[in-house]
Amino acid sequence: MSDDWRTDRIGAALRGENPTVLRRLEAGFAVIGDVQFLPGYSVLLVDEPGVQRLSELPRAKRLAFLSDMDLLGEAVERACRRMDPAFRRVNLEILGNTDPFLHAHVWPRFEWESAEMAGKPVWLYPPDRWSGERFRLGPRHDVVRDAIGSELDRLGSAP
Repeated sequence: MSDDWRTDRIGAALRGENPTVLRRLEAGFAVIGDVQFLPGYSVLLVDEPGVQRLSELPRAKRLAFLSDMDLLGEAVERACRRMDPAFRRVNLEILGNTDPFLHAHVWPRFEWESAEMAGKPVWLYPPDRWSGERFRLGPRHDVVRDAIGSELDRLGSAP
């Protein structure tokens, strides 16, 4: 499969062609992040192409998206806590400064992060974390991917 899905992540998810999709949720798609320098990093994609802001959704759909974000956050927390005793917490963010579609980031945070980075936003990590081959999503991340998917199933993620 080519990387063409990256140019239309939501459309590709709707067509079943986005390989990062973990589960379909009520208002979107839980996906594993393209980079895994913090193992378990996941993203919630809205399921309506063209929606750029949370405020563009009708109130019921907006609340469903936020509920999905909470569900994904809890699944990442449970999976990461089980897999790594150094797990600390999950950070949830809706930013929208780069990608022009509504999405939420779910970042696990760990005790093994450097003291310099532990209290800062992940966006301040050095560029090699975002582009280095060793952090790029691949088959070596199937264990964390499966763990998050299993937690979503336990929490009742099916729409």
